Amino acid sequence: MISVLVVDDNPIVRAALRGYLDGVDGVRVVAEAADGHEAVARAREVRPAVTLLDHRMPVADGLSVLGELSRLSDVLVITSDADPGLIGRMLRGGARGYLVHGAFDPGELGRAVLAVAAGHGWLSPVAAAVATRTVRAQASREDLAQRQEETLTRFRLTRREKDVLDLLAEGLSNAAIAHRLLLTEKTVKNHLHHVFTKLGVRGRMEAVLLWTGRR
Repeated sequence: MISVLVVDDNPIVRAALRGYLDGVDGVRVVAEAADGHEAVARAREVRPAVTLLDHRMPVADGLSVLGELSRLSDVLVITSDADPGLIGRMLRGGARGYLVHGAFDPGELGRAVLAVAAGHGWLSPVAAAVATRTVRAQASREDLAQRQEETLTRFRLTRREKDVLDLLAEGLSNAAIAHRLLLTEKTVKNHLHHVFTKLGVRGRMEAVLLWTGRR
C-alpha cells in the first residue's frame, strides 16, 4: 500500500486530491497538512511514501520545506504556479515530479503517484514544456542540436523517433504528437516505447531530461 500525505492550505483542494486517490488501487491518503511546518511534522509522524506538496501556503511555503520533506518522502509538487524558475528550483531541490492544477486529470494524478513511489519522475505536459524552455534558454541552440545529434547516433534513434522526442519535449500529449506528425496515436505510442527502450529510461520525464541535456 502506497501511503500519501496531502499538503495544501485549501481544504477543498485537499478533499479533491483525496477523492481522486480514493479510486486508485494500492494508494491510501494517510494524513493531511495545511502548511509547510505542519507538513514536516506529519511526515515525521506517518512517514508517507509520497507527499503531494503545494507551494503557496502560509507559515512556510512548499519550497522552504522541500529539502526536509524530500528526506522523509518522495515529493510530488502539485500547485497552480507554472513559473519556470519555481519549477527548476523545485526539481533541483529534490521534487520527483511537478503537476500544475488545471493541467491534469484524476487518472494522471494516480499514475504520477505510482511513478514517484516507484522512484521515477513525472512532469505534467505544462511543467515539461516550461522546464524544456528554461533549459533551452540556458544553452545555445547550436550546442543543444549538437548534443541531440550525438544522442541520435549513440542510441541509434531514427529521424521519426527524433521528431517524436522533439514534440514530447515541447510537452505535447500522444494525441497532439500524432496530429502534428500525421500519425495514429497507436503509432506514436509504439515510437515512444522504442525510444524509451533505446535510451534506457522508464518514462516521459526521463526521456525529456536526457534529450534536453539535463541528465
